[in-house]
Amino acid sequence: MTPNPLLIQIISISVLVYFVLLNGGYLMLNFLAMYALRRRSQEAILDDLPQVYSALEPPISVVVPAYNEEATIVTSIRSMLQLSYSEMEVIVINDGSTDRTLQVMIDEFALVPFPEAYRIQLETRPVHAIYRSTRFPNLRIVDKVNGGKADSTNAGINAARYPLFCCVDADSILQRDSLQRLVRPFLGDPLMVATGGTVRIANGCEVRGGFLTRVGMPTNPWALFQVVEYLRAFMFGRMGWSVINGMLIISGAFGLFRKDTVVAVGGYNPKAIGEDMELVVRMHRKLRARGVPYRIEFVPDPVCWTEAPEDRKQLRNQRIRWSRGLSESITTNWGLMFSRHGGVAGWMAFPFFVLFEWLGPFIELFGYIFMALAWWQGWVSWESFGIFLFLAIGLGILLSAFGLLLEEISFHLYPRPSQLLILAAVVVLENFGYRQINSWWRLIGLYKWAIREEAKWGVMTRKADWQQDMN
Repeated sequence: MTPNPLLIQIISISVLVYFVLLNGGYLMLNFLAMYALRRRSQEAILDDLPQVYSALEPPISVVVPAYNEEATIVTSIRSMLQLSYSEMEVIVINDGSTDRTLQVMIDEFALVPFPEAYRIQLETRPVHAIYRSTRFPNLRIVDKVNGGKADSTNAGINAARYPLFCCVDADSILQRDSLQRLVRPFLGDPLMVATGGTVRIANGCEVRGGFLTRVGMPTNPWALFQVVEYLRAFMFGRMGWSVINGMLIISGAFGLFRKDTVVAVGGYNPKAIGEDMELVVRMHRKLRARGVPYRIEFVPDPVCWTEAPEDRKQLRNQRIRWSRGLSESITTNWGLMFSRHGGVAGWMAFPFFVLFEWLGPFIELFGYIFMALAWWQGWVSWESFGIFLFLAIGLGILLSAFGLLLEEISFHLYPRPSQLLILAAVVVLENFGYRQINSWWRLIGLYKWAIREEAKWGVMTRKADWQQDMN
């Protein structure tokens, strides 16, 4: 039986309009990102001058939640201890690890139990002990009952002694000047409450002594697709929203926050599986409701390198978890959307995330299936189907190419022509299968959240083969 032609036409037009709006929104973010990068390139001229640090920068507490990270924790801590910054402390929270994470740190950094006042500003699971390194005076370890990443970060905030804290994943490597760059917006704007840096894929790179010594390309196809995906997400996604103070997410792997602001809004939510985005959205909602002026900014040049999953199962679990985290962030902060004082965050960014990020997987997959079936059955013309393919795939390739172009113009982290050729090929190939699979995984996450299935982090196996200094 042939469906109603009018119904087919309405659905077809709706699908096409959705993809026009989707790609139009991303194109707008592209132009905003280009504007921001142009402004940054003008300011970067000063970076070539000799840098003199006055030791007047605000001190920073680097908070590192760790659970079963024995493969990477030593290299990560070494990287953080050697950061170029005038005054900082590193606080690692061992969240009830069941492997040798704590023992590895005790052996490597000569840790001893240290009785100190532990001020509870945010409720967390009980703390067993606090250790201090006898080799590095600014390194402390908080050993506590397992409570998840959000609970661990809150414990680190409680232990932090400085007004700013930088949350970093335990499997991450920071560039030496990362904190200096990430803190700059705080120095120039008293309204700044949070900044986020760029996260890149460490797979295929080389790390010695806690520092990245060679930028390489992963050979694993899953990790390779994620290189382009991260470029697109950071280079025009977060940078574009940052220009108009509408950025709703700072990666939990690398973000700098004003501690008193985070404590005032309740800290990280231990019940949220996407605690990093949920905190930032809640900060927007509560600060705007209270009429408090603020800025949240993306800083593109401080880079954090992290290991990406290299097998389908781990990547699938990660994307399902991200989708559930997005669902929690949206629904628990629904009051931000179209609120009286919502500003850009409430009137543009939040609705954009609801329509294109949260509901996007369902609408996109429905669009692919419906348009393909309608063309196959002769319900829509070849011209209409061709327009759909251009909007869904052609513009997707164009947007990814934009991200790669912005990266090449601004930072040139992948200098070899062979690397750029590989990335250019991935820009095309990811639109024929990888992005659709991702949409399917995100839809599964949306479904699991809708039926209230118990959220689980799953196991992330660290290969850590990019570390060259392990014995």
